[in-house]
Amino acid sequence: MIGEKGTGKTAYSVYLSNNNYKESVASTRYVRETEYQKFISLKREKHLALSDFSSIWKVILYLLISKQVQEQEGAISKLLNYTKFASLNAAIDEYYLSAFSPEIIQALSFVQESKLAAELLHKHATLKGEAKDSVTFSESRFQINLFYIQKQFEEAFSQIRLTQNHILFIDGIDIRPSSIPYDEYLECIKGLAHAVWEINNDFFPTIKGGKGRMRAVLLIRPDIFESIGLQNQNTKIRDNAVFLDWRTDYINHRSSQLFEVVDHMLAIQQAPHPKKGDAWDHYFPWNSPNVFDQYNAPTSFINFLRWSYYRPRDIVTMLELLKSNSNGSNNDDFTIDDFENPHFQREYSNYLLGEVKDHLSFYYGSDQYDIFLKFFEYLSGKDTFDYELYLKSFSSLQLHIKSISAKRPQFMATANDFLQFLFGLNVICYMELTADNKQFIHWCFRDRSYANISPKVKTGAKYQIFYGLAKALNVGKEFKKGL
Repeated sequence: MIGEKGTGKTAYSVYLSNNNYKESVASTRYVRETEYQKFISLKREKHLALSDFSSIWKVILYLLISKQVQEQEGAISKLLNYTKFASLNAAIDEYYLSAFSPEIIQALSFVQESKLAAELLHKHATLKGEAKDSVTFSESRFQINLFYIQKQFEEAFSQIRLTQNHILFIDGIDIRPSSIPYDEYLECIKGLAHAVWEINNDFFPTIKGGKGRMRAVLLIRPDIFESIGLQNQNTKIRDNAVFLDWRTDYINHRSSQLFEVVDHMLAIQQAPHPKKGDAWDHYFPWNSPNVFDQYNAPTSFINFLRWSYYRPRDIVTMLELLKSNSNGSNNDDFTIDDFENPHFQREYSNYLLGEVKDHLSFYYGSDQYDIFLKFFEYLSGKDTFDYELYLKSFSSLQLHIKSISAKRPQFMATANDFLQFLFGLNVICYMELTADNKQFIHWCFRDRSYANISPKVKTGAKYQIFYGLAKALNVGKEFKKGL
C-alpha cells in the first residue's frame, strides 16, 4: 500500500485489523528501533547479505501469519487435523513456552536461535509422522537452518484450507530511528520488501483449495518504495499495489472521496445522519474567495484544498486547529475570518513544516534540516520567484555553508538537485503558461501517478512556495535590505 504521509495507510490497516471486512481478517505489526538494532547485530555476527535479510523476513512473516491463522480461523480442532500445521504450532508453542506474542521482535528471536527452532520443528514433525529421517542442525549453518524453517512453514501452509482471507500489514518503516544509519536501515527494509514480494507472488498463489487466501502488505511512502530497488516498479505498483490517491479538482470537489470522508466524519456525530454535504455546509456556510466557477452549494471546502496536499490528515488537522482556536465559543459554525485568522494559519503552517522535518529526518540529520531552512532566508521574503533568483539564492546558501565549515547536504549537490528536492517535498510548485495564455501549476503530489511515481521539476520556470508553508518559512512578505 503506497501513499504519502497522511494519506491514510495506517488508518486502512487499523480499520481492517479491527473489523472482519468481506471475510477478511487482518493484523498490523510495527517495525521499531529494537528490530533494526537486532538486524544489524545479526548482520555483523553472521555476515549476512541482502538475500539473507530476505530469508529472515520470510520466516518472520510466516511465523506472524501462522499465529494469526491459528487465532482467527476459530475452528482449532479442524486446524489440528492438518498434521503439518499442528506440528508447526506445537513447535512454536514449545519454543515460546506457549507465550508467543505476535510481534516482530519476538519473531526475531525464533530466527536468532535458528538451530533450536529447526530442531523443535523437526522433533514435532517426527512425532506427527511428518518426518522420518534424522537431521542434524548446526549453529554455523545459519542459512541452511533458515531454509529448513521456511520449508516447514510453506509445507504447513500448503496443507491447510482457510475459510477467511488473512492479511498481515507491516507498518512503521516510514520512520528511521536516528540511532540507525541510513544505509543499514535501507538494507533491512530492502530485505523486507523483497520478502513480501516473493511470498505474495511466488508462494501464496500456489496454495490451492479453501475459500481464504493469505497476503502480506507493506505500508510504504512513494519515495521509499523508489529507493528499495525492486525491478519493474511500474508494473508492481499497477498490478500488485494499492496507490492511495485523494486528488480532486475544484469543479468536482463535492463529489470527491476526500470531501465525502470529511463530511461523513462530521455527519456521523449527528442524529439522524444528514444527507451528503449538509454537515459540512452547516459548519462552513461560506464561499471561498477567488472562485470563478458557479456552484450550487458553499465552496468553503476549496479553501481547505488550497491549504492542503489533498490528504485527509491535513483537513482533519485544520478542523482541530479551528476548533481549538474558537476558544470555547458558542458559535455553531466557522466563518472565513476564522480560517484567515493569523494564529490559526501560523499553527497550521508549523504543522506542515513539522511534516517536512519528519520527511527529512528519514534521510538526514538535524544539521541538514537547519541548512535546508536557511535557504529561504535568501529569498528575501518572496514566496514566488524565477529560476534566476533561485540560482542566486542557492549560491548565497553555498557561501553560508562554507562560512560555517559545514558539510554540504547530499540533496544540495547541485542547484538543480536541490530544486528537484524542494519539488519532491511539495515545498514548491512550478508554473507554465498554456497556449491560451492561462497559468498551469505543477505540484509533485498532483503529477504523481502509477506511471510516474517520481515527477520531475522543470528548470527555467517560475516557482511558488506552498501556501500552507509560507508563514512557517517566513515568506510572502518582502523584506527591506540594509536594516
